[in-house]
Amino acid sequence: MCRVRRRRNAPPIDVHMTVKKGFLTTVAQKCNTLIKLKQLHAHILRCRYNDAPFSLAPLLSAAATSNDASFFSYARSIFRHLTHRNTFMHNTMIRGYLQARLPILAVSCYLSMLQNGVAVNNYTFPPLIKACIALLPSSNVVGRLVHGHVVVFGFRDDPYVVSAFIEFYSVSREVEHARVLFDKTTKKDVVLGTAMVDGYGKMGNVEKAREVFEQMPDRNAVSWSAMIAAYSRVSDFKEVLALFAEMQKEGTKPNESVLVSVLTACAHLGAFAQGLWVHSYAKRFQLDSNPILATALVDMYSKCGCVESALSVFQGIADKDAGAWNAMICGVALNGDAEKSLELFYQMAASGTKPNETTFVAVLTACTHAKMVQQGLWLFEEMSSSYGVAPKMEHCACVVDLLSRAGMVEEAEKFIEENMGGLAASDANVWGALLNACRIHKNIHVGNRVWKKLLDMGISDCGSHVLTYNIYREAGWEADAKQVRNRIEEIGMRKKPGCSIIEVDNEVEEFLAGDHSHPQAQEMCRLLDSILKMGISEHF
Repeated sequence: MCRVRRRRNAPPIDVHMTVKKGFLTTVAQKCNTLIKLKQLHAHILRCRYNDAPFSLAPLLSAAATSNDASFFSYARSIFRHLTHRNTFMHNTMIRGYLQARLPILAVSCYLSMLQNGVAVNNYTFPPLIKACIALLPSSNVVGRLVHGHVVVFGFRDDPYVVSAFIEFYSVSREVEHARVLFDKTTKKDVVLGTAMVDGYGKMGNVEKAREVFEQMPDRNAVSWSAMIAAYSRVSDFKEVLALFAEMQKEGTKPNESVLVSVLTACAHLGAFAQGLWVHSYAKRFQLDSNPILATALVDMYSKCGCVESALSVFQGIADKDAGAWNAMICGVALNGDAEKSLELFYQMAASGTKPNETTFVAVLTACTHAKMVQQGLWLFEEMSSSYGVAPKMEHCACVVDLLSRAGMVEEAEKFIEENMGGLAASDANVWGALLNACRIHKNIHVGNRVWKKLLDMGISDCGSHVLTYNIYREAGWEADAKQVRNRIEEIGMRKKPGCSIIEVDNEVEEFLAGDHSHPQAQEMCRLLDSILKMGISEHF
C-alpha cells in the first residue's frame, strides 16, 4: 500500500481514505510554486492513481484557475496527456481558458467535450457563456449556438445560466432578448434580478434598471452596486448619493464597488464630507487597501482640493498601477501644481509603470495651465517615440489648447492643419479652444478664418456661435456680429445654463441659473436681495 509522507511517529495515512476527505484538494491549493505542484503530481503518479480522474482533478483545478501563467501551462499539459477526462476536468479547463483570456480555446474545449461524449452539467455553461461574451462584438453566433445547446440539454431555467445569457445579450446590445429571458424565468431570484439591472445599466437605461430593481423581492450588496453603477455611468451623481443613503437605511453593508461609485459621485459633486465618511468607513472595515478604492479616494480628495490627503492615500498604495498614478498626476495638475505633476510622471516611468493615453492627457493639461509650452510640445513628441503611446484626438486637442492659451494662435491653427486633418476632422473642444484664444488675444483674422470654415462644415453648436459673436463685437465688426446674432436667433440656440453645487449637512444641493423650482427658492432670493441692498447702502 502506498503511503504519503508523514510526521515522525504519526500513524500511516491511507491515500484511498485521504482522497475521499479532500486531502489532495487541500494540498493542491497550498502549492504556491510550480515545483511543489510537480512534486504533488509525481506523488499521485507514483501511487498509480493517474487513471482515476478524481485523483488528478484537484491538481488540475488548482493549476488551471490559479491566475499564474506557468501553473496554467502545466494544467494544459496535464489535461492533454490524460487518458480519462471527466466532466469536472473539462469544466475546469473551460474556466481556466476564460481566466487566461483565451475564449476561443474555451469554446474548443467544450466542443471536444461533446465530441468525446462527456456529459455536460449546469457548471459547464456559465464560464462558457462568459467566453462567448469575450468574443463580442466580433461574433455573437457562437453565443446563440450555445444558447441552443442549453435548451437542448435542459438547463434553460438554471438561474446562473440565465443570468450569464442576460449579460451576453446586454453586452451584444440586444437587451430586449435579455428581458424576454428574464420575464420567462419563473424563479426570479437575486442573481437574475441583479443581472437584468446590470444589463439595463450598461445600456444607459436607468429607468428600466430602476424598475427591475424596485420589483426585486430580495436585494444584496451586488444588486445595490449594479443600480448605483448604472446612475454613475450616466453621470447622475446626485441619485448615486441618494440611493446610497437609501441602501444604508435598509441596513445593507456596502461592498468596495459601491464605495468606489459613491467616491466618484463625491468627486464630481464636491461632496467632501460624504467622501471623508466613506474613507473612514473603508478604514474601519479594512477596505482601503483595495487599489481601485484607494485610487477613487485619491481622485475624490484631489477634486475636493485636498491634495495633501490625496498624496497620503496615494503613498499608501503598495502596488501602484497606471490608474493610481494617473489619478495623482491629474489631481496635482487640477490644483495648479504643474511641476509636481511632471515630477510624478517621471517617477511613474522610473517605477516601471508604463504611462498610457490618460497619463499624457494629464501632463499635457498640466503644461497648458502652467503655460509650459516647450515642455508640453516635447512631451507630445516623446509620447510615441519614447513611450509607445500613439497620439489621439484628445492629445492633439491638448496641444491646441496649450498653444492657444499661450497666445500662439497661428501656431495652433497650423498644428490643426498638419496633425489633425484640419478643422473638419476636429471636435467642438478644439474649435472652442482656438476661438476662445482668438477672443482673448484679439486675433480677429484667425478667428474669422476659423468661423468661415465652421460655417462651410455646417457646425451649429451654441458655444462656437457665441464666441464668434464676441470676437466680432469686440473687434468692432458690428455687421458680422449682427449676422452671427441673427443666426443664433433663427436656429433657436439656447446656451446651457450654468449651475452651482454646494454641500450642506451632508446633503448636496444643485442650483441652475434661472431655475426657481427649489422649495426654498423664494426665501433664498429674498435673502440675496437683502444682502445686495446691504452692500449698496454700505457703498454709499
